[in-house]
Amino acid sequence: MPRTLRGRLALVALTAAALLVLALTLAFNGLVRQRLQQQADDHLHTRATTVAATVDTTGASARVVEVPHDDLLDADVWIYAGSKRIEAPPAAAETPLSRAADALASEGGNRCVTLDGKEPIRLCTQPVPGSGHSPAAVVTALALAPFRSLAQTALYASLALDAAMIACTYVLTRLAVGRALRPVRAMTDQAIRWSVPAADGRFGHSSQPVELAQLGSSLDALLDRIRAGLRHEQQLSRELSHELRNPLARVIAELDWWRSRPRSVAESELTCAAIADAAQSMRTICDTLLDDARGAATLPGTAEVLPALLRLVDHCPAPRKVEVAVAGQGLTVGVPAGLLERTVSPLLDNALRYASSRVRITARGQKGSILVEVTDDGPGVPPSFNADLFRPGQRADPGDGHGGAGLGLPLARRLARSADGDVRHDQQHGPGARFVATLPAG
Repeated sequence: MPRTLRGRLALVALTAAALLVLALTLAFNGLVRQRLQQQADDHLHTRATTVAATVDTTGASARVVEVPHDDLLDADVWIYAGSKRIEAPPAAAETPLSRAADALASEGGNRCVTLDGKEPIRLCTQPVPGSGHSPAAVVTALALAPFRSLAQTALYASLALDAAMIACTYVLTRLAVGRALRPVRAMTDQAIRWSVPAADGRFGHSSQPVELAQLGSSLDALLDRIRAGLRHEQQLSRELSHELRNPLARVIAELDWWRSRPRSVAESELTCAAIADAAQSMRTICDTLLDDARGAATLPGTAEVLPALLRLVDHCPAPRKVEVAVAGQGLTVGVPAGLLERTVSPLLDNALRYASSRVRITARGQKGSILVEVTDDGPGVPPSFNADLFRPGQRADPGDGHGGAGLGLPLARRLARSADGDVRHDQQHGPGARFVATLPAG
């Protein structure tokens, strides 16, 4: 079995053509043989009719009327009166051919038989018209060698033509399939040249055949899914690095402080506790972001709002005064504490980055939800940037001297929406900026 599609299609076409040509050849040669035998029988009957015209059956017994130049008519001709042979070829006295003619004449009627031998011979018998009182019959013979030679020649010619047709079918099929597969080879070369993460090429073209256009559309959809997956992985990597910066900064700061001079046992224990807390925070960050990246449903659980917000404030790296106010005691959110912290943390980081002197966090309940508002007294969000505020990698002013990759707000909104919540920007607030995170109440 050929390994290439072109070879397999050519083999299938060759097999189908061979079977069809074989069937047609058998039918054709059968018809040729039948037609040649019919011509031989017609020739024998014509001779018998001519010879029967020389037989006189008006008397008591049939007799042959001699006519000039009847030697041509007498060749391979037997004339019978009843079952008595009254005339036969001179050279066929008691040969198998004469005995076959006798047997055929004794059976009567219009019949033909073939006497097989070294040279096959066809014999036909025909009653003499008007021989009711003196029944007579004429048997004629004809050698079939020329007819069979013609049939054999037709067979060899048809076999040669079949071979030529099958060879042409194979060659033309390979050429046609090769031409039809050119777009597939072009698509393969395109796929090799294209860089999956960056290329914008597409396989689908309206000028292609329907089947290839459908294949191209399927490959385009597959490329879109691959690129979306790669973008998702890249975004996850950026978000992990973005969220892990603060815990890592705390670890580095604690280690630098601990190594700056000899510390007491109590100070060393505090440093270890701070590092352990930062490590636990990093683990929570990784678990939360990976669960969201896998599309896993938000784990059931509840968390108290105030302790989670205080923990965020305690871990703030910026030396700013942060005021935390919770309206109503005992507020509980219907998501794990890690998801609450990861949702509010980017809002708090942005507020600390742009605030002039004050950041305020307020939590309150409203119609089955918990609203966490983060407000700062900074310059606020430019109105022209509101449409791109939650797009990954977008910043209002990349050259404003503040760090950031434009990933925090999109991450906060996506995490909140994974728990049937949301994060929005209050455009009516001013001066400064206010972001509101909505999460289900516990």
